Amino acid sequence: VAGCAGTRTEDRIKQATAHYQLGVSYLNDNNIQPAYVEFQKALEFNPNDKEALNALGLINLLKFEDFPKAIDYFTRALKADRNYSEAMNNLGVAYEKSGKFREAIDAYQRALSSPVYRNAEKAFNNLGRAYYRMKKYAEAIDAYKESLRRFSDFHPPYYGLALSYNAVGKYDSAATSLKRAIELDPEFKGDREKFVTEMKNKKLLAKGDDEQDIEDLLEILKY
Repeated sequence: VAGCAGTRTEDRIKQATAHYQLGVSYLNDNNIQPAYVEFQKALEFNPNDKEALNALGLINLLKFEDFPKAIDYFTRALKADRNYSEAMNNLGVAYEKSGKFREAIDAYQRALSSPVYRNAEKAFNNLGRAYYRMKKYAEAIDAYKESLRRFSDFHPPYYGLALSYNAVGKYDSAATSLKRAIELDPEFKGDREKFVTEMKNKKLLAKGDDEQDIEDLLEILKY
């Protein structure tokens, strides 16, 4: 009997994995709704599938902008594996998008507490952004620099440094950081005119802090 139960469990995990992989395939093609359905099917076979839970969190975070639901999925993923640093980092982003910056900072720091977290440069960049939102500019600059120590050609921290240096009146450093960001950003590859055009297009849809960031970056470009 125990052997039969074990076989059924293995079969359910295999089916969950198959649905998860199909969901990833849909997601890679930016086909969001079928991906969402497949990740939900994965949970029907394995409610503790941390990767499916994390994927559903990401869809709610980045595509649906349903931040409370994203927080719920990331929290469930962390209940399945409390050392799942990727989900912890994503939880921080969801808190940040909800305006809960202290909770976001705590989540990023917990993600970074794992010595085997492969994407530490992303969490440090996110940490810098959360500090920047709280106007803790020295801490933000330190976090962005820590990100670059782990991946020197990672372009997002340079945008963050540009904004942070600008906020404290270090305009030369702000201009240098923005120039480096545009050079490293694969979308622009150093093309300043393309950067300006894209920022103006993004500003049409941006709100709040994001809109202000765009205005500040365009101003820094004039230095």
